[in-house]
Amino acid sequence: MLIKPNSYLYAYTIARDFGFAPNPFHNCCTLATCKPGIRKSAKVDDWIIGIGGRNLKKNYRRCILLMKVTEKVSFQEYWDQERFSLKKPVRNGSNVMMLGDNIYHKDKIGAWMQEDSHHSNQDGSPNLDNLNQDTRTTDQVLISKCFFYFGNKAQSVDLNSIGYKGGIRSYKKINLTASHKARDLITSIFCQNRNNLNILMSDPCQFLESHERVNQKTGKKL
Repeated sequence: MLIKPNSYLYAYTIARDFGFAPNPFHNCCTLATCKPGIRKSAKVDDWIIGIGGRNLKKNYRRCILLMKVTEKVSFQEYWDQERFSLKKPVRNGSNVMMLGDNIYHKDKIGAWMQEDSHHSNQDGSPNLDNLNQDTRTTDQVLISKCFFYFGNKAQSVDLNSIGYKGGIRSYKKINLTASHKARDLITSIFCQNRNNLNILMSDPCQFLESHERVNQKTGKKL
């Protein structure tokens, strides 16, 4: 069943689209950093739609991502499991390798470790603003094996039908049992793009800047 009873749609603004959050590589789409409210609240079978923010210019208010949550794991599980090893960042590797989002795990005394990554300081040391933002509220990672990632070829969708106005820090949670318009939106995107399921239809909007590092508290590059 495409849309399960008692599931929800989470609509949020993607302010920066490097390929880090969301991370659409290696045949699964993951949301492992940023948006702690969604990562905490969303459950398996819920849907997430990511909408381009103002900084993404031609992709503003267009659909960059639609994903169904098919699994949810902790940061430590994400780090420990071999199947997610390709999601670990390699900052001297390719663009895709640099953007690995599998960056959090705990040391022997239970303190958070942040790998050298898009969310670290320029010298690779932990960026405490990002670490606290990512781990303070929740340690959950959302995983999807049922997603559409449009990237720099984001699609036009009817956001008014679901009452989504946007906002960098907020998101809208919609009960899919109660909202036929939200169900119709998901079904429409799915049916129109079913041949591209789990495929990158375009590079991320800011993929050429994959070497950059960002402080999500200020929104500025480091």
